[in-house]
Amino acid sequence: MTEIDPATSALVLVDLQERIVALPTTPYSGEEVVANALRLRTAFREAGAPVVIVKVSRPDNPPGNELVFDAQDDKIVTKYTIGGFANTDLDEFLRAKGVRTVCFGGIATEFGVESSLRAASDHGYDTVVTTDEALAGLA
Repeated sequence: MTEIDPATSALVLVDLQERIVALPTTPYSGEEVVANALRLRTAFREAGAPVVIVKVSRPDNPPGNELVFDAQDDKIVTKYTIGGFANTDLDEFLRAKGVRTVCFGGIATEFGVESSLRAASDHGYDTVVTTDEALAGLA
């Protein structure tokens, strides 16, 4: 089990939007992923670690593009590609907070979460994928 130092770690939750959470996922449902991601978010907040919510935007702004929870107290990053680092301020935000380890959770793991995790590694961060309960792939 990886030790997480809240002084140098952040939680990044990816693609927890209505239209994505509603997709069929496995091994956990979108609702299960969201519930567990919110528990993780609470734990990180209580430890004083930053929480980042990465959401995808599309030019046509399809229905269901909204987050499935209130994220007003979190850093929100809007991505326009698969991953959360390209053409966003995610790296700058994490560096300004002194983050060295980025913990990822989210939905459609094989898309946005994986792409963001790989980019984080490319940017020199240590990366952690949260337990399966906070992740799900498309069925």
